[in-house]
Amino acid sequence: MVAKRIIPCLDIKGGRTVKGIKFLNLRDMGDPVELAKRYSDGGADELVFLDISATNEERSITFDLVERVAQTLSIPFTVGGGISTVDHVSRLLDSGADKVSLNSSAVRTPELIDQVARRFGCQCVVVAIDTKRFEQDDEVFVQAGRTSTGKHTLDWAREVTERGAGEILLTSMDNDGVRHGFALDITSRVAEALTIPVIASGGAGTTEHFLEVFREGSADAALAAGVFHEGILTVSAVKESLREQGIEVRR
Repeated sequence: MVAKRIIPCLDIKGGRTVKGIKFLNLRDMGDPVELAKRYSDGGADELVFLDISATNEERSITFDLVERVAQTLSIPFTVGGGISTVDHVSRLLDSGADKVSLNSSAVRTPELIDQVARRFGCQCVVVAIDTKRFEQDDEVFVQAGRTSTGKHTLDWAREVTERGAGEILLTSMDNDGVRHGFALDITSRVAEALTIPVIASGGAGTTEHFLEVFREGSADAALAAGVFHEGILTVSAVKESLREQGIEVRR
């Protein structure tokens, strides 16, 4: 069995780490460089950095902040937000990112997935899918959750896999920030239908929620933000709890 990963996430707006509920009512969570170092030193397996306002503000990601965060890390680093060209990807990798996360741009220009995968390898490409339950189905949303694409989540997940995505970051907008647990149904359906790893995101509130998303959600990794930023949970405590329940996690 491949060891499960625990991944903190830094949602960035205006150079600060923020966190909301269902993508709304954002609150300041602190300095991203300081948080990144805390997680790197505290046993996180990877770190995700998402410039959540870049797409809606029609700008590229803040490269200098990415570089400053990268300099504090000794773990893999995924960066997303406002990435719309292969050149953006190249510059981010030069700035210290190990992987890039494509979201709105992937929906707008699906060929970008193919292009990035061909040039840098599938292992570099994470496609982020923001999903929301709508009329008995799960739909893909873009622009930081503002716009429905009309795409079915599972269909889109299959397409991005065929195009060369190496991993999917699946965020339930319904569960985001609520801390009542991950969206096990859509997570398991996506994870069991694909041959690439799925990172579950949205809803972590207790160590039990991580256990559920691995056992019932079939996720390969679990991402959380607010519960880690506020110190309600720590990465090391989550991992210890999972080990006690027989889940293999990375050291």
